Amino acid sequence: MAGISLSEARGIIGAALEKGRALALKPLSVVVLDAGGHVQAFVREDGAAPGRFAIAQAKAYGAVMLGMGGTAQMARAEAQGYFMAAVNGVYGGQVVPVPGGVLVRDSTGTVIGAVGVTGDTSDNDAIAALAGIEAVGLQGEA
Repeated sequence: MAGISLSEARGIIGAALEKGRALALKPLSVVVLDAGGHVQAFVREDGAAPGRFAIAQAKAYGAVMLGMGGTAQMARAEAQGYFMAAVNGVYGGQVVPVPGGVLVRDSTGTVIGAVGVTGDTSDNDAIAALAGIEAVGLQGEA
């Protein structure tokens, strides 16, 4: 099974942080998960709050476990709050259904992982995540 390599994960993180700096975003934290929801790589920029790992991980975890990006998760939570509450219960409270959790697909459309970014507004977090994913030639679904 193909997945996100360590080199790709590092590339995603580097490009996401670069995008954040180009947009003058607050310090970001970026995590890359594999298709099973396991951490492949994580970086927290200087100045980012220490609790940001859990938020980044939960954004990405929700994306990979539900097969939908954070934007779609947020819409689902707004339309069917009971469903997302139940999902969060199933996953032990480890889902944050907001933009910044981005599903990663390969060139065939297969889900190979997810990226979670946190530190600025959720929409800006998603922009940084997408930039990182696209920089390594993969497809993101915010």
